[in-house]
Amino acid sequence: MSTDSIPKVGLLRTHIGSALRRARIAQGQTLRQLSREASVSLGYLSEIERGQKEASSELLASICHALSLSIPNLLVEVSRSISGSLEDLSHASTISPRPTLAPTLAIISRENTSVSDALNIEDAA
Repeated sequence: MSTDSIPKVGLLRTHIGSALRRARIAQGQTLRQLSREASVSLGYLSEIERGQKEASSELLASICHALSLSIPNLLVEVSRSISGSLEDLSHASTISPRPTLAPTLAIISRENTSVSDALNIEDAA
């Protein structure tokens, strides 16, 4: 499937890659260091950070572990990034903007999976 018609701001992998890169840089790690710690090739990790490749859930868990970053916290950052992109697009539109919906995602911890313990990212942002 071609992604030529999909705006880059709409690709989840772009937001995930950017969030991972920001976390890595904030920790002062090089791409090579993270690559070794997460047991992923340097080239593939670079492609993930640039949004050119999708990380599997296992690979994402490994990268997050190497960054000491929980997946729920990563997803909160990704949600904020997507929300900001949607707002930017609606403000830049010359056609009357459609109402945008804030992305919502329920995260349930493995230890306690009751629905009442779900975290709504919209509330956390």
